[in-house]
Amino acid sequence: MRHLLDTTDLSVKEIDDLIALAMDIIANKDKYSSVCNGKKLATLFFEPSTRTRLSFEAAMMELGGNVLGFSEAGTSSASKGETVGDTIKIVSCYADIIAMRHPLEGAPRVATYKTDVPVINAGDGGHSHPTQTLTDLLTIFREKGRFDNLTIGLCGDLKFGRTVHSLIKAMCRYSNIKFVLISPKELSVPDYIKTDYLEEQGMEYIETEDMEAAMPSLDILYMTRIQRERFFSEDEYLKHKDAFILDVDKLENAKADLTIMHPLPRVNEITTAVDEDPRAKYFEQALNGKYIRMALIITLLKWGGVL
Repeated sequence: MRHLLDTTDLSVKEIDDLIALAMDIIANKDKYSSVCNGKKLATLFFEPSTRTRLSFEAAMMELGGNVLGFSEAGTSSASKGETVGDTIKIVSCYADIIAMRHPLEGAPRVATYKTDVPVINAGDGGHSHPTQTLTDLLTIFREKGRFDNLTIGLCGDLKFGRTVHSLIKAMCRYSNIKFVLISPKELSVPDYIKTDYLEEQGMEYIETEDMEAAMPSLDILYMTRIQRERFFSEDEYLKHKDAFILDVDKLENAKADLTIMHPLPRVNEITTAVDEDPRAKYFEQALNGKYIRMALIITLLKWGGVL
């Protein structure tokens, strides 16, 4: 039995196999419509989610399985003081696989000590969001056909954004990747990401606050929200916020085959006018999340001997 707590739990070959399975699911949906007949997925979401929770549920339903669970801690026995370990132990009596989101970093790892079914980390605090990263990788593969020889711009909140951290860690395993880290200094990539991943793997990267200057070199632009609450003063936030809003004008000098991504939800960091640009792929990205989660559910259940 295997769990998925971080994308680095998977080898490059295992990721390639997941991508290949997701691509086959996309091409042959009927072939997989009853793969999980009689199986149950528990979605344990101790903090709010829309895309991640619903895409897990849709994934299991489209595989012919069933779903049970809760969408916020207040509707579970956690509101009565039950520990995560006890909740997981009980739920594992009812389900074949668990997808869990929790505000505390490391909570899904604790869960793995208390269950005999696979646990998927659906986001734990600011630490990791591996299924979003797999979603991102499937999107990159569908748009570019490769994971090497790419210049990737990451823009916005790079300090607290777990999706950014997970994607950097994943892409550091491929060759000839250049990262352009676009953010205010207050929200730059944490030092441990630079030292333990970018520098340890010898990756080329630059840090800048100028989105427009970076734009012509990018193959992928991964946007995230600039969060007002992360700044020490309103003046600092106001100084930076408009520089990191992607609009049609900022795309004027971008490559014709640029891929624009965003983990969503967005607030105002991408104007709605950009939605009409064929390079905008964030809604397709959300759809890809369903397909990669279908592939992951099948794979983990097979590894656990359930399928």
